[in-house]
Amino acid sequence: MTAMDAFLWEFIGTALLLLLGNGVCALVNLRTSGAKGSDWIVIALGWGMAVFVGASVADPSGGHLNPAVTLMVAINGGLEWNLVPAYIAGQLLGAMLGALLAWAAFKQLFDANNLDEAGNETGANASTGGIFFTGPAHPNNFWNAVTEFIGTCVLLMFIAFGPSGGEIGALKYFAVAFVVVSVGLSLGTPTGYAINPVRDLGPRLMYAFVLPIKDKGSANWGYAWVPIVAPMLAAVAIGFLSMALA
Repeated sequence: MTAMDAFLWEFIGTALLLLLGNGVCALVNLRTSGAKGSDWIVIALGWGMAVFVGASVADPSGGHLNPAVTLMVAINGGLEWNLVPAYIAGQLLGAMLGALLAWAAFKQLFDANNLDEAGNETGANASTGGIFFTGPAHPNNFWNAVTEFIGTCVLLMFIAFGPSGGEIGALKYFAVAFVVVSVGLSLGTPTGYAINPVRDLGPRLMYAFVLPIKDKGSANWGYAWVPIVAPMLAAVAIGFLSMALA
C-alpha cells in the first residue's frame, strides 16, 4: 500500500460515506422532501448503510473512513505510521467532497426550504446545519465529549476485538455498519454521534465556507472540538487496550 493508494481509496470511500450520510439527514429534514419528518431510525439506518457502501468501495485501503480507526490500527501495529497522514488527508478531503455532493443532490430542496407554500421566505434554512454536522442536545461539552468517547469506543472495540479482530476486512463491513446503527439507536441523540472526526469537520467546513445555502445559520465552532478530540482519545484508549490484550 503506497501513500497515494491509501489517500485515493480513503478519499473515494469517505466521499461516498458523507454523500449518503448527509443525504439521509437532508432527506429527513428538508421541507419539500418526501421523507420529511421520518424518525431517528431512518437516520441511523442511513448512516449505517453509508458506512457499508463507503468502506466496501475503499476495501483496498482497509476501508477505515475514520481517523479514529486509522489511529487505533496504527497504535496496535496494523498500519505503518508513515501512511497515517495520507489516510487522514484522504478522509478529510473525501468528507468535504461528500458534503458538496449531498448538497448538489438536494440543491432544489435546499433552495425551497426557506420558502412557504406561497413562495414567501420564512428563514427555515437556519436549521440546516444539522444536515451536515453534529450538535448536542445540551451545551455541556465535557459530558458531550464523554458521550462521543463512549460511542467511539463501542465502534473501535468491535473492530479491534470482533470477528477477524484488528482487521476490518471485506466480510466485516456489513457487521461494522450495524455497529454504527446500534450506536446511533442506543447512544446517538445526546450528540448526534459523530464517532468520526472527519465525518463532522469536513461537512462543517463546507457548510461554513463553501456551500451556498441561503440563511444557513451558524456552524457552531464552539462545539466543533468535541467530535474531533473525543473520538481520537477513544482511538488511543482502544489502541493501547488491544495491544495489552494481544
